[in-house]
Amino acid sequence: MSQLIQLIETYGVLIVFGIVLLEQIGLPIPAMPILIVAGALAASGDISWPAVLAASLAACLLSDYFWFKAGRFYGKRVLRLLCKISLSPDYCVSQTEDKFRRYGAKSLVVAKFIPGFNTIAPPLAGAMGTTTPRFLGLSVIGGLLWSGVGIGAGAWFHDSIDNVLDTLDTMGGAALVGLLGLLALFVLYKYVERRRFLRGLAVDRIQPGELAALIDSGQAPLIVDARSLTAQELEQAIPGALSFADCEPGQLMASLDKDRHIVVYCSCPNDVTAAQVARQFLANGFHRARALHGGLDAWNARKQDAQHVA
Repeated sequence: MSQLIQLIETYGVLIVFGIVLLEQIGLPIPAMPILIVAGALAASGDISWPAVLAASLAACLLSDYFWFKAGRFYGKRVLRLLCKISLSPDYCVSQTEDKFRRYGAKSLVVAKFIPGFNTIAPPLAGAMGTTTPRFLGLSVIGGLLWSGVGIGAGAWFHDSIDNVLDTLDTMGGAALVGLLGLLALFVLYKYVERRRFLRGLAVDRIQPGELAALIDSGQAPLIVDARSLTAQELEQAIPGALSFADCEPGQLMASLDKDRHIVVYCSCPNDVTAAQVARQFLANGFHRARALHGGLDAWNARKQDAQHVA
């Protein structure tokens, strides 16, 4: 019996619980491989599959319920926090909002199979007012389905996986170094992907104070709300803003003066969605299109500061 397999047998349930919990919290640590390995050992009788399934489900529920409650009490602030700590591109929040709006709370059943969606769906369910019993029921179904697929795949291919484990064990410390190196490369890849994505969205920004000055001077800038329809339900728009989600971009741009000031805002980290929409305007000849620096948060903060001064 290899030392590696003995280690997984001894601490397998705890390892599964810890890795799944870290992934579900939002860290870039893939948990499916450990479920597959545990499933292979369960098929060989070296570990209890009900215990593995229970550990994975418990980790999923613990993380899901925590983020659900956070979303219920803190709403959009939690969603922005998750995108900040995630190594996925920042458009994950807006994409998740659109998916959740389309399919409703039942999307929690398959959320764990969709990168980016798995972490953001629970707090979004809380922010959108999903009841606790309904959320827990759907979370249990989703956790069982996701965990069962991983454990089942390991059981199905257990002969091949056992051979891989034996090979890794004969490599000794080199195997551990190799696995840690692969994990580091995965994290590095996600980091580089995010940086490349952000560099591709470089556009001019306008400060909230500059936008207010444009409005006060009578230049009538077109303010474009680039948030998803779900986000617009969660937080009030800037007065007079045009919802980009409700428009047909071609028709909208054909009706506008290309010398007009266009200010696009969103409520996502790094103004990602606003920058994407502003680039569309720039590509169509609107040379005064800019993204609002800091988005809706910065605008509301400036408004509150002005009220305190008054």
